[in-house]
Amino acid sequence: MTIACLTFDFDGVAIWMSTFKQVSPTPLSRGEFGAEVGIPRLLEVLERCEVPATFFVPAHTASSYPEQMKRIVAAGHEIGCHGYLHESPVGLPIEEERRLLTQSLEVLEKVTGVRPIGYRSPAWDLSDNTIDLLEEFGLIYDSSLMSNDFNTFYARKNDVLTEERFTHGEQSQVLEFPVAWELDDYPYFQFSPRPLNTGLRLAEDVYKAWSAEFDYAHKVNGVFTLTCHPEIIGRGPRIEMLEKLIKHMQQPGVQFMTMGAAAKHIKSAAL
Repeated sequence: MTIACLTFDFDGVAIWMSTFKQVSPTPLSRGEFGAEVGIPRLLEVLERCEVPATFFVPAHTASSYPEQMKRIVAAGHEIGCHGYLHESPVGLPIEEERRLLTQSLEVLEKVTGVRPIGYRSPAWDLSDNTIDLLEEFGLIYDSSLMSNDFNTFYARKNDVLTEERFTHGEQSQVLEFPVAWELDDYPYFQFSPRPLNTGLRLAEDVYKAWSAEFDYAHKVNGVFTLTCHPEIIGRGPRIEMLEKLIKHMQQPGVQFMTMGAAAKHIKSAAL
């Protein structure tokens, strides 16, 4: 069986405040587009196609757009943790990272009524302490690493890197759903002068790339993880392309799951 995980990073305006350091009206309006236009369009597509998805959400976004959050949960989709203000955990002291994770989980649970069981780093990067903290807080999966394409694996902790060699640490209990820039809408579509990303590819070109990636994943009975952002994929021609892709993926032997459901399934199957 092939597992298909559709994931959406609902960043709101947090990414502009934290990652891009742009808080003037025009950059922030991109986040507003994601919340006010992208999210409704995504929910309509997912409802028409009758497939579940996982939304990774910074706590700031949940507080800013509670109605959208409630609509996502009411539609049967999963909410995953995505930082507090879309901050990178890299370089944070462990107590600061623990505090932010605590606050993020508390806010998401307060807004949605459901405590997340999964995490995706806003930076697609982890600190030396992140996996330990995910275990400490009872989170069962992560989706931030790239050391496989269509196979899940258990994230390691306490790797050691020196100029002489790279030594693996011990395996954690956190199941990893690998990500890839090839399966992210940002590099294909996003134009940004700071940092420079030219993007602006045709939706049909991206459909060809993503459908080919899926076809290979299906051939090897893998786990296909797609990462999109409401403010990017939510534009008209792109949302139509996404619906076309979902319909292409709805083949015999393919099961669409939230990441939480997929993590539980994979873990139980290994027992």
